[in-house]
Amino acid sequence: MITYLARRFLLLVFTLLITSILIFTLTWLIPGDIVVLSQGGARDLSEQARAAIREDLGLDDSVPQQYLNWLGSFLRGDWGESFNRGSAPVRPLVLEKLGNTLRLAALTLAISIPLSILLGVIAALRENTWIDSLISVFSLAVVGLPEFVTSLVLINVFAHQLDWLPATSRVQDGYTLGDWLRILILPAVTATFVLLGYVSRMTRAGVIDELKKPYVRTVTLKGLPRRQIVFKHVLRNALLPTITVIAISIGWLIGGLVVIEQVFNYPGLGRELFDSIEAKNIPIVQSIVMIIVLAFSLANLGADLLYALLNPRIRLG
Repeated sequence: MITYLARRFLLLVFTLLITSILIFTLTWLIPGDIVVLSQGGARDLSEQARAAIREDLGLDDSVPQQYLNWLGSFLRGDWGESFNRGSAPVRPLVLEKLGNTLRLAALTLAISIPLSILLGVIAALRENTWIDSLISVFSLAVVGLPEFVTSLVLINVFAHQLDWLPATSRVQDGYTLGDWLRILILPAVTATFVLLGYVSRMTRAGVIDELKKPYVRTVTLKGLPRRQIVFKHVLRNALLPTITVIAISIGWLIGGLVVIEQVFNYPGLGRELFDSIEAKNIPIVQSIVMIIVLAFSLANLGADLLYALLNPRIRLG
């Protein structure tokens, strides 16, 4: 098990290293003069001022040296200064947006994962019945709707007509847990609809495949209750493909909720990344993309560990 963990950790580090090189290269290839961008677009700079800014940003160094300087600063917690926000430090801003995104992601996972797995199991146990058809049609219908359409429907019903929940998800200081739940429930349900079809269909397929294997017939003939067979034996193997989908979904929840965050006016990481790309705010773009890649990597590492726990043959292979 230790060897298995060591291999996966080294793979994570190598992935982050390669990704950091790509992030640095692509962001610094963004069209425009870095000196001008760093001053919020100001072009009336003297040559002396430009030279001083280039020296301060380390642009006179070689490209490999610039990358090493940036990576070293990032690992030390110095993520640079924003180009268009009065040279404000990037790290507190990004971490604030990350905290908001993690709250939304946690609530979404708490709703979507149990619900999707439950629906997938029910559909598999009632294969080719009207219950299976109903769950399949519902899950495919909601996942096929664009996110902004689902968002607007939920806002119209629960905010405007029923007046149960706020139409926007603006964040204010001093929010209690109840306040956070009120502003996050609609965007979380919207994101749940996106995940519902993928996770439930994957669970259904995995459970159906496992139910047809010989060991299920064996334990059934031994007289084990159906519920024990499903939850103790079948799900242990059937959920392996589902774990992969969930791991990918976690990465999407960290950085891919741009449309949902825009519709609900929620200050999350995806919306900040979109705005920073438009403004060519390179330090913020670099930091957010690194955070998203780290989230994907940690989610995949967690999936690998769950694989090993659910199927010992994986960690021994």
